[in-house]
Parts: sequence; structure tokens; C-alpha cells
Amino acid sequence: MTGDPDNGENGIVRISIDGILDLHLFQPRDAASVVDEYLRACLEKGIHDVRIIHGKGKGVLRRTIHSLLKDHPLVAGFHLDTGPAGWGATLVHLKSPSDH
Repeated sequence: MTGDPDNGENGIVRISIDGILDLHLFQPRDAASVVDEYLRACLEKGIHDVRIIHGKGKGVLRRTIHSLLKDHPLVAGFHLDTGPAGWGATLVHLKSPSDH
């Protein structure tokens, strides 16, 4: 996956596709495309439950991500994490391949 990390080479960030995406590794302007690409990669690997860590801050990034998820064709549903991360993360459930 690509992005503009603080210390990555040539703007490339390599992340594992394990169902947890930490957006702190990317510039906010890249967040929507990173999330879209990550969701597609998760579905290809058979991962249907994804945790997106966007942080708390002022909520701008959270709102951007939720806006994307609301209309995303692969997303069955999403909600804020109710665990220790509180509203700093969003849990996403992806549709099964037969649903799209």
C-alpha cells in the first residue's frame, strides 16, 4: 500500500493484511484511498471484520472514514469501537462475496 509515512522510503508503506488498519501511518489526505484498498485486500484474504484506527483528535478523519464506509459497496455495516480505544477506532463488517 502507498502513503506518505514520516519515515518510509519513496512514500511506500508496507502493512500486513490482518484486519487492523492504523491510519496513523498515512497522511490524512490519503486515508480514503488507503481504506478502500485495505478493505478490498481484506476481502480477498477472507477477512470480514476490520478494525480501522483513526484516532480521536477533532474527529475530522473519523467523519471522513465514516462517510466513505456509509456508501462503500463492500461494507455490510460499521460502528465505533466500544472497547478501550473508544471512539478512536471503527469496526467494519464486510459483505460476503455472494452479497455483492
